[in-house]
Amino acid sequence: MKISRIFLLVFILLGLSFSGVSAQASRPTVQPSISPTASPEPTLEPSPVSRVDITQPIEENVGPLEKLLQEQAVGVPLPFNPVKYAIRGAVDSGVPPNTIVLLLLLPLIAAFIAAARHIGGIRGFGIFMPASLSVAFVAIGPILGIVLFVLIVAISTLARMMLRKLRIKLQYLPKMALILWAVVAVINHPDLAGVSIFPVLILVLLAEDFSKVQAGKSARTAISLATETIVLSLTSYIFLTTEYLQRFALLNPEILLLSVLVFDILLGKYIGLRFTEYWRYRKLIKS
Repeated sequence: MKISRIFLLVFILLGLSFSGVSAQASRPTVQPSISPTASPEPTLEPSPVSRVDITQPIEENVGPLEKLLQEQAVGVPLPFNPVKYAIRGAVDSGVPPNTIVLLLLLPLIAAFIAAARHIGGIRGFGIFMPASLSVAFVAIGPILGIVLFVLIVAISTLARMMLRKLRIKLQYLPKMALILWAVVAVINHPDLAGVSIFPVLILVLLAEDFSKVQAGKSARTAISLATETIVLSLTSYIFLTTEYLQRFALLNPEILLLSVLVFDILLGKYIGLRFTEYWRYRKLIKS
């Protein structure tokens, strides 16, 4: 199950990278009329600064990364540079460098989430969900992502309450399919037409986990896990959008992957208490 989710996350990254940039609406040009009076000089209005989406293979994302690869001097492939040559071969084959950067940073994000769970005690909905949600935040922005998540959770909760009020008893999978139908029916709004389908699917998966915990345990537990998942995703989003980490991952992939490997092994050897458990049992520890 974990392997299939990892393949799904890689597919989502590739889909985000190869999806085209939405076409902008063309502005009508006004023909100047002939007048004996002098026309005023046009004033330049500052254009709003748009958020950079590194999941899209546009020139402002791909260009600087390709320039970094061209400027880096690489030695012989073995034994220290096999991944560097693999990256250059992938770029020559048409894979955007920003997709490679996201894939290289995924092990770092997974290691951070595992450390937050294993040492910090922050649970969340596993490793896959916070990591994929951070990619969704990179694609559509953290504010819009959180708003969509709250909206999707609200829709799914209302749909579940309506089914319970109407006394319609369904099995789990048909019920989740019906809830997904309700989410899509509401999300399919003209104001949300520009949102990519992949982040919405990730948010729907998170809403499904929320509904599952809400039905099996309690709403309080589901809200707590969802909040911790969003906190982990926002922190992972900062990692993914940090320019220094992007450059380091692209120019030194062997060091990054080897460091994450050693960190994961050391993390797996830790058998002590979590930070939250130190706080929970602080009176017992002091006594």
